[in-house]
Amino acid sequence: MTDDIVVLGSGYAGTGAVKRLERELDGEADITWVSEVDHHLVLHESHRIIRKPDVRDQITFDCEELKAPSTRFVNARVEALDTDERTVELADGSTVDYDYVLIAFGSRTAFFGIDGLREHSLTLKSLEDALDIHDAVKDAAAEATKEDPAQVVVGGAGLSGIQSAGEIAEFRDLHRAPIDVHLVEGLDNVFPNNDPVVQAKLAKLLDDKDVNVMTGEFIGEVDDETVYVGDDTELDYDVLLWTGGITGQEAAETVDVEQDERSHRVHTGQDFTTNDERVFAIGDAALIDQPGEENPAPPTAQAAWQAAEVAGVNLARAARGEPLETWTHEDKGTLVSVGDEAVAHNVVGAREVVDTFGGPAAEMLKKTVAARWIKDIAGYGAAAKAFPDM
Repeated sequence: MTDDIVVLGSGYAGTGAVKRLERELDGEADITWVSEVDHHLVLHESHRIIRKPDVRDQITFDCEELKAPSTRFVNARVEALDTDERTVELADGSTVDYDYVLIAFGSRTAFFGIDGLREHSLTLKSLEDALDIHDAVKDAAAEATKEDPAQVVVGGAGLSGIQSAGEIAEFRDLHRAPIDVHLVEGLDNVFPNNDPVVQAKLAKLLDDKDVNVMTGEFIGEVDDETVYVGDDTELDYDVLLWTGGITGQEAAETVDVEQDERSHRVHTGQDFTTNDERVFAIGDAALIDQPGEENPAPPTAQAAWQAAEVAGVNLARAARGEPLETWTHEDKGTLVSVGDEAVAHNVVGAREVVDTFGGPAAEMLKKTVAARWIKDIAGYGAAAKAFPDM
């Protein structure tokens, strides 16, 4: 009897796992790929859409075109997962049976209980989100004047917040639009908990882009006109973008496996197995053990790409009854863009680790990394087409 292997999600983790699983199985099991959206989005380049919506054509790829002909694709939202019945329950009322399932449906934006934040902010987790931000910034600029510029506030100065603020500033400069850009971070520096050298370089690039960086005080409350920062600061806004953290998908709460009580991200071993041998998890949906470390693997695109390769192998091995491989995250460095500029940090080169650098070399490296992922899932032609817009 042929096993049914089901992969949930079309982000880096899900897409990468499907592609590797197809190569590993070669028809030995039936694969079903389930995703709420019908495409894969190169999410770490989605901020480019804020400035130039046409970029979406270079960084979105139809799942039907990415998958092998033998893989079944189901475009539906996952509502629940029943580990007793081994079924995935979908929003349209249908179910998908599985022998093995990979939870790779990513995460949601976390709002940390901040009053009004969920109701009044935009987020950046999807293609539609990126297009909504572009439209909101464009509309606000159209109604503004030099004397009364549009106020755009970005909450959270991690990777997504920095890159989004940079693109909004580039939009402003490209269109000579009357926009003030504010980047608010509750901790003491942009790109928190990272090397001070890279923090300083990013702060300098943001300053060069005329982004008003505010650090050291958290957003405490939001209403329909004002962001309240700390005890004394009030920022009136026309557009508010929140990029401050992640939490698990609602469907994860239904899965009877060990998970974090607050975020509902699923606990796994280094082989991506949960305490249910039929349920695997990777990407933002998972908390993946790492050897000798208290912290799990980071919820980054880089980690998801790496994990997806091994997850695809392990799903095939599980179906064959073979021993599973373990995965250890290898940090190959950090690449952050601020508009058309970039900073590279601790990048693993051919012979050594290069500390921190910017300029054309960092810009070219960031383009190359994005193109390499696109090449892996969609081929050289798609990568070459996308490269100029990265």
